[in-house]
Amino acid sequence: MHPRTQEVIEYLDTTRSDLSSAVAGVSSDRRDERPAPERWSVAEVLEHLAIIEGRVTQLISGKLAAAKAAGLGNETETSPVLDTIDRARILDRSRRATAPDMVKPRSEQDAAAAWLALQQNRAELRATVLANDGLALGEVTHEHPVLGMINLYQWLIFVGAHEARHTAQIREIAGGWS
Repeated sequence: MHPRTQEVIEYLDTTRSDLSSAVAGVSSDRRDERPAPERWSVAEVLEHLAIIEGRVTQLISGKLAAAKAAGLGNETETSPVLDTIDRARILDRSRRATAPDMVKPRSEQDAAAAWLALQQNRAELRATVLANDGLALGEVTHEHPVLGMINLYQWLIFVGAHEARHTAQIREIAGGWS
């Protein structure tokens, strides 16, 4: 496995493990309950994460298909990519973010169903990354609505950082009920 692919996969695995621990910290009978009228439940947070991850997987798949058709070459860089975007900015929960309607949870799933959808989307994302291991993902870019023009490694790091942001939110929910 290419070092950059490995770095990104390990980061995604770490953030998913942290998310799993945070969800486990909320009793199963409260995961579908909103902690306050204008706040998301754990189920809604998970649904939002599943929507984002599914959309990013589609984005990456489409961008890679086009780039490969245009002759995308192999990755020649081995330098770390994890700190090439401002993860602290994404993680900063003191800066409230409002999700666009297209990625807001529809509140149609309970926490168990949302978790399953999220796990399925991660499997698809992971398969996409591994199927393209060794290609120059740093050469393929797409505009992020907040971060600006970022490459596909950075999109993957965004998925992990975004998940970490919402992991902190779930821990806040759990702390509010302690």
